[in-house]
Amino acid sequence: MSSEKPDTRTRILDSAWKLLESGTGGEVRMSDIARAAGISRQALYLHFPKRAELLVATTLHVDAVKNVDARLAASRAATGGVERLDAFIEAWGNYIPEIYGVGRALMAMQETDAEARHAWESRMQAVREGCEAAVRALERDGVLSPDHPGERATDLLWTLLSVRNWEQLVRQCGWTQKDYVEAMKRTARQTLVRQA
Repeated sequence: MSSEKPDTRTRILDSAWKLLESGTGGEVRMSDIARAAGISRQALYLHFPKRAELLVATTLHVDAVKNVDARLAASRAATGGVERLDAFIEAWGNYIPEIYGVGRALMAMQETDAEARHAWESRMQAVREGCEAAVRALERDGVLSPDHPGERATDLLWTLLSVRNWEQLVRQCGWTQKDYVEAMKRTARQTLVRQA
């Protein structure tokens, strides 16, 4: 086992992640992150001149640590549209609980904090791109429902898979994670896939 300390950038990102997850939605200040990382504010600003850059980098760091690319591999490798849709829903749906702490903090902060809003919107745009890829695969296969053409289908899928909807169903209504993922797959198929 290595006794080496993580590099400064990694310590900063890990500290920001930990503070965001443990927070109650209040603003996480640069000085708080610097203190948690064991560095000066000036040193922090050398790595991240703007707080928005740090918040975006933190969401990307979480994705790297949690290996989001490996989680999305089945969706990206799917040969059929329905297979891609199901695999994307499974990957993202099962990822939500792992990033919920950071997401909850950024969502709470976004009303009064433009940088937090930018970081969260950036992350959600990546989810939208995954939804769009699944919809394009359905369209390519000729199975996309005519009731919801292209962008409209992407809008519906993106909304269906929102963190707020997961929060409502799993955290507030008590659904199991498995029930949530299966219901989202079933609902997406019923809504977006042309019925025979």
